[in-house]
Amino acid sequence: MTDTFDLIIIGSGTGNSIPEYLADKRIALVERDVFGGTCLNRGCIPSKMFVLPADIAYQAADSSTLGIDTSYNGVDWPAVRDRVFGRIDPIAAGGKEYRATGTPNVTLVQGTAVFADDRHEGQFVVDIADGLDAGRRLTAPQYLLATGARPTMPPIGNLENVRHHTSDSIMRLDTFPERLAVIGGGFIAAEMGHVFSGFGSDVHLFNRSDKLLRAFDGEISTRFTEVFGHRVQLHLGCVPTQVEEQGNAIVVHCTVDGEEQQIEVDELLVATGRQPNSDLLNVAAAGIPTHSDGRVVVDDTMATSVPGVFAVGDLTNPFQLKHLANAEGKVAFWNMAHPDQAPRQVSYKAVPSAVFSHPQVATVGLTEKQATEQNIPYVVGRRDYGGTAYGWALEDETSFAKVMINPDTGLLVGAHIIGPQAASLVQPLIQAMQFDQTAEDIATNVLYIHPALTEVVENALLDGLENIAAQA
Repeated sequence: MTDTFDLIIIGSGTGNSIPEYLADKRIALVERDVFGGTCLNRGCIPSKMFVLPADIAYQAADSSTLGIDTSYNGVDWPAVRDRVFGRIDPIAAGGKEYRATGTPNVTLVQGTAVFADDRHEGQFVVDIADGLDAGRRLTAPQYLLATGARPTMPPIGNLENVRHHTSDSIMRLDTFPERLAVIGGGFIAAEMGHVFSGFGSDVHLFNRSDKLLRAFDGEISTRFTEVFGHRVQLHLGCVPTQVEEQGNAIVVHCTVDGEEQQIEVDELLVATGRQPNSDLLNVAAAGIPTHSDGRVVVDDTMATSVPGVFAVGDLTNPFQLKHLANAEGKVAFWNMAHPDQAPRQVSYKAVPSAVFSHPQVATVGLTEKQATEQNIPYVVGRRDYGGTAYGWALEDETSFAKVMINPDTGLLVGAHIIGPQAASLVQPLIQAMQFDQTAEDIATNVLYIHPALTEVVENALLDGLENIAAQA
């Protein structure tokens, strides 16, 4: 038997944000894993709830430059963990119960949805391959694919036989590790490295390149690597070749310049990237094109080339950011519900991101390397935190804000900040890029509170404008 719906949504992260204007549609919401998606259960929300106490722990242990005597006396890991998931788990459970019983037009289906090779009355069919609803067949004229991504596993010898964690499980450890190995150099490695280091773990971070956050602007990547390296033991240019368990310990084998190193730790976090879940969907059976890395191909209306099929989030874009997935979801839902109206579009003009590590990093727009490769002219403006009054208060000697201004148009090309409150400081620069406000407009035609840290942004913009004038 095949159950027929008006719309099938696969994935309960962004896919669960079903707008009220779809209340007259019969909808199936399919979830194979945790209800609410990665962000709520395993990603941005719990990780930032760990970052905050780690920030406080780090500051308590490093306050002498401010002339005060504070200390960090250790973490009650179960208490921190349970505070985080004691809030998150009931939200996920409540959301699941609400969809199961509280929304009459939505049917919650539990299991992995797989596109079938056959059709039902000319429409696509998905089979539920496992889970509580294994064996069910569903069909609809419209589909929203929102299945996200999952951690990738690098080709490290014996990894499958050694206990290890990904971002899915590392935050739920029963016992705090005195020694932690982290393999990777991106967002997750930087944030979790900060969390465990801040709480007192001896963190060893292994990264194949010579810099962390290498997708970021070069100056940011270099400075972050330098500062973070004072807190964790960096093994750069080091690709782990094998791991093994020796008693209760895990040994990471790594070769640097032809010489093998062996590092012994208590737990291992693998944070080498994430892959889209298109293969689990078997999108090829529906003729849905994918990029070479498995991402589903969509246009800026979030439609695939297959009529009636839309896709959003980490399944489709390379950014893997919840705020972007939410924006895509709003556009996709609207366009699916209003096919007779001009379609709405997602703007990728100013997609920001932040790394909630210590130091914090935020960015929007192009890096210098990207601008050069695209032949886009730019002039750089910089300001160290230490060059502002609030920076004096912080005794900050490593943080800075950097803007890139097109001298021909006066518009921002990119902006990059490393240091306290970076994720908040970048916000006016995001707005400027999105709405084509010139650097002069936002530097001189608004007031910046003195002596707030936002003066770092103001002064970086003014420095860029001065550099443009000097070149004229």
